[in-house]
Amino acid sequence: MQTIFKRHTKVKLLIDPDPEYIEYDPEFDPEKTGKPLAIKKGMNGKVNVILPNGQYHVEVLNKEDKTIAYVMMDEEFLQAVDE
Repeated sequence: MQTIFKRHTKVKLLIDPDPEYIEYDPEFDPEKTGKPLAIKKGMNGKVNVILPNGQYHVEVLNKEDKTIAYVMMDEEFLQAVDE
């Protein structure tokens, strides 16, 4: 399978991910912390896993580079970020 991004490539989300497919890190889970946290377009992350169906499992990072959530995204909705 040909893919644009490789594992650990830094990427930017070009659309808001489907809320059904957002998996929050326990430290940042809004249901547990009581603090609202929106995962939306423009946020940065890195490719965690390339799934067999061609989608990417993306690790979404906050400004301190801490993992806040994981989302599934299609290739066309990701953009490579220069380091």
